[in-house]
Amino acid sequence: MPMYIIGIAGGTGSGKTTVARKIIESLPKGEVALIPQDSYYIDATDMTMEERRKINYDHPCAFDWKLLIRQVKELKAGRAIEQPTYSYLECNRLKETIHVEPRKVILIEGILALSNKELRDLMDIKIFVDADSDERLIRVIERDIIERGRTVQMVVDRYRAVLKPMHLEFIEPTKRYADLIIPQGGENEKAIEIMRTYILHHLNLHLEQTGQAL
Repeated sequence: MPMYIIGIAGGTGSGKTTVARKIIESLPKGEVALIPQDSYYIDATDMTMEERRKINYDHPCAFDWKLLIRQVKELKAGRAIEQPTYSYLECNRLKETIHVEPRKVILIEGILALSNKELRDLMDIKIFVDADSDERLIRVIERDIIERGRTVQMVVDRYRAVLKPMHLEFIEPTKRYADLIIPQGGENEKAIEIMRTYILHHLNLHLEQTGQAL
């Protein structure tokens, strides 16, 4: 089965999840598998809750790269995986997994999706979703209050101490690896349409010999 692997990176609150969702919605149903990098945070079962809360989740060391890369390779080889799940409330990986079958399009989405060379080398195209820092902060505040039970002050303090410095040190530099930079995040409908057309063109080239088409 022809497969197209796409990496989507960008700062917290940049709109990369929205971009990924809109790409999925624009393609034929059932042809895309989403691999959220957030699902691959390290297993912190042996840590106390206090220790878990001290983890810098915007640092490359917070991720289980070996598992992520291994499972992407499994999908590329045509084998299904059991994707881990993660709870922001528990600050830990859950026991439940998600069964993911190989699909024609694999989307790997996360803040540091382009930071690991071995993972980048598995990708057919690399995207960086860009957004102004003030807009990203507003989105983070809205999301963390609703989804993660944090107060405004907690989010602002974390932004100053962790999110901003980690973005400048680890996330922003990965922009250099991107084949396509999408400004304005999920609001950039033209860029998403370009991506949709590009993906369909790529896949149909592989399907022409069998007389199939997406």
